[in-house]
Amino acid sequence: MQKWFNTAGPCKPDIHYMLSATERLPEIKQLIAQENYFVIHAPRQVGKTTAMITLAQELTASGQYTAVMLSLEVGAVFSHDPKLAERAILDEWQDAIRFYLPPELQPSHGILGESGRQIGAFLAAWSQESSRPLAVFLDEIDALSDETLVSVLRQIRSGFPRRPQGFPQSVALVGMRDVRDYKYAAGGSDRLNTSSPFNIKVRSFTLSNFILEDVRNLYQQHTDATGQIFTPEAVDLAFHLTQGQPWLVNAIAKEIVEYITKDPSIPITAELVNQAKEILIKRQDTHLDSLAERLREDRVRAVIQPILAGQELPDVPQDDIRYVLDLGLCTNENGLAIANPIYQEVLPRVLA
Repeated sequence: MQKWFNTAGPCKPDIHYMLSATERLPEIKQLIAQENYFVIHAPRQVGKTTAMITLAQELTASGQYTAVMLSLEVGAVFSHDPKLAERAILDEWQDAIRFYLPPELQPSHGILGESGRQIGAFLAAWSQESSRPLAVFLDEIDALSDETLVSVLRQIRSGFPRRPQGFPQSVALVGMRDVRDYKYAAGGSDRLNTSSPFNIKVRSFTLSNFILEDVRNLYQQHTDATGQIFTPEAVDLAFHLTQGQPWLVNAIAKEIVEYITKDPSIPITAELVNQAKEILIKRQDTHLDSLAERLREDRVRAVIQPILAGQELPDVPQDDIRYVLDLGLCTNENGLAIANPIYQEVLPRVLA
């Protein structure tokens, strides 16, 4: 089957070029074996959902675990009504479980318990009846806010001591932010400012951008499938312009092979990579357009604007610097800098 570079939603291994989830997240299997609960946070469109869905499928196929990726996003509209949020989330979970897992690994029960503890009750009952330990990856955790967010976190924390027989052996919270930056408006704050509702986490880490070798391997998959080569200069330039940001890496290749030159006999050169870059910047697709949303936040602008102006960073809270790093807008390898040359071109236009 023909494969494509993907720029929309999770990758599907049968139709998309993609990298191994376990190679991108080498520590996770050990964390699960140690019965740990942990947090994975990374910017949008770096491959979090793809990696976790694929990893769940690999873990289940191994016969050692029942593993599944479940989304919390449908609860986002009920931030002040945990009861309605729980029902929407659990309905979504049951659909996902039926899709991802074979019947013998699915829970036999539906929604259990009183409102305010139905998510915990569901996970507890499933763990008790499951023939294998459960590993549950909860995606879009930071789509939740306020009472609903705290209710979900506390239910998971409450079940933690009963793992693995009475609660999932391992739970991962997956989102854009670390726990302390989850939104909670009560008391005049727009975030938790603490990890205490989920203080059982053993580790919080991010999914890194591609390294140069990753970009080379991804593009080589297209060469192997079609015969169309990327010159070494083209790969090097693509990596330089994107600094390995996965959406940008895929978007540049997709623009070239699907629109600029569909003829696989034509080598992909650095000139074509530059052409694709200019098209992406002018068009400002969803990924680049989403940068504008981030720049509406005062604490993001307070960090980004001085960097773009070449000025010294004012006295801003370390939490705000870490937040901008978590969003993928900046790097801090040799001092704070805009994450890649494409963002460097796009951000001033957005601020203007």
